[in-house]
Amino acid sequence: MRRITGWLLGTVATLVLLFSYKTSTMGAGGETSAVAAGGDRGGASVGSGGTSADQGTPSDGSGSANGGSGGSYDGSVAHTRWGPVQVRITVAGGRITDVSALQVPDGNFRDQQINDYAVPILRQAALTAQSARIDTVSGATVTSDGYRESLQAAIDAAHLK
Repeated sequence: MRRITGWLLGTVATLVLLFSYKTSTMGAGGETSAVAAGGDRGGASVGSGGTSADQGTPSDGSGSANGGSGGSYDGSVAHTRWGPVQVRITVAGGRITDVSALQVPDGNFRDQQINDYAVPILRQAALTAQSARIDTVSGATVTSDGYRESLQAAIDAAHLK
């Protein structure tokens, strides 16, 4: 009887530990690094900043308030399950000429691997589509959703279609 009780308690304890295991090692505060344009991560490089206070506004004051003819616009910060995602678009002549990721989840090595792969694909898809109607990158669903959300906010701020 004692063996059965010990075995049962051991099995229950193992199952509790197994189901409570977190697959991401991101801290409770959502520690992430900001990603700025122009580096070695597929058009983005790791920086040390946090979230931007600009949400859906011209980032450098050069954007047109009602025409979307030119300037840079930051999308709102999309708070995803794995961390914040934020993008900045550059507009010239009423068209999106560049998209850069300001923030992506990078709380662990796997997040960094996923985003090193996914962010350049999402950037190219946004430039091709000229909208936030872009496909989800397989294996990066959460980041793709956050990218689209922030991208749409930036497009809205730029008053593009």
